[in-house]
Amino acid sequence: MAEKIRIALDAMGGDNGVKIVVAAALDYLSKDASVSLVLCGDEESIKSHLPGKTPDGISIVHATQEVAMDELPSKALRNKKDSSMRVAINQVKEGHADACVSAGNTGALMATARFVLKMIPGIERPAIITQLPGLVNDTWVLDLGANVDCTSDHLFQFAVMGSELLIATGERKTPKVGLLNIGQEEIKGNEQVKKANELLSASELNYIGYVEGDDIYTGDVDIVVTDGFIGNVALKSSEGVAKMIRQRLKAAFTRSLLSKLAGVIAYPVLKTFAKTIDPRRYNGASLLGLKGIVVKSHGGVDALAFENAIAVAKTEVQSAVTEHIQEKISLHMNNGKAD
Repeated sequence: MAEKIRIALDAMGGDNGVKIVVAAALDYLSKDASVSLVLCGDEESIKSHLPGKTPDGISIVHATQEVAMDELPSKALRNKKDSSMRVAINQVKEGHADACVSAGNTGALMATARFVLKMIPGIERPAIITQLPGLVNDTWVLDLGANVDCTSDHLFQFAVMGSELLIATGERKTPKVGLLNIGQEEIKGNEQVKKANELLSASELNYIGYVEGDDIYTGDVDIVVTDGFIGNVALKSSEGVAKMIRQRLKAAFTRSLLSKLAGVIAYPVLKTFAKTIDPRRYNGASLLGLKGIVVKSHGGVDALAFENAIAVAKTEVQSAVTEHIQEKISLHMNNGKAD
């Protein structure tokens, strides 16, 4: 019998904490017996949400502290050495788990994971990447908030990591990489973007040049590379637009008796559309560049969304994403002539 994939969960992280994480763990294991889950957090609290005896496939590692969602990353790193987040990451470091999933404080998760797991040689900074729905194909965007200020070399490294992620997981054989800019003309963009364009053009990546914001959803591009400031703004703006569309459609189809009847007729189409843009389907952002797999879930998610984050972690373990990036990074860096 093949050994199970082990995933450590930060059971106390996120806006909804242990209730959602335990529910997601139970639901996930009911569908996938190839995974075992290590719930890290207050043991008594975790057990209070379990149905009696701890089910097969679940183990608990007690942690005495929690990281608040608004806690400074530096304080969490210094003062919360026995937090559920730190304990979950330690499980990966010590080889007791193959990956870690947390819905906790993003800054604290990034700082702690980088401190505990360290960086892959050749990668200077980790980057957050996630999958977004597109008109042609889904698109992966990075960085989504880990690095506010980036050099051209950082952008180049993000492109390498994103490309290797998609190759390793089988999403794309030769991912098309685009660099986010304010226009597609060569003269546009700041110096960091222009220099990154030069590095990417000289590399062996399947680089297609500059792309604009609308290309994330309407363009034929697989990976969009940008710094964390712009990437996070783009992501949050997109989430806001999706929420606005859902609410406007709901209001429009409940305004009158006639609109309600129209809504009944259109319901199958609306249901399919809502599923397509449902952010829960895309929950689970990977922290690339670390010597270990760490997946960040949105903080305010429900159990279904957290399950998706667990699935992302499993896929990356199966695909040996960390090893794949580590194996390929030197080759790409040399060919791209990054300093």
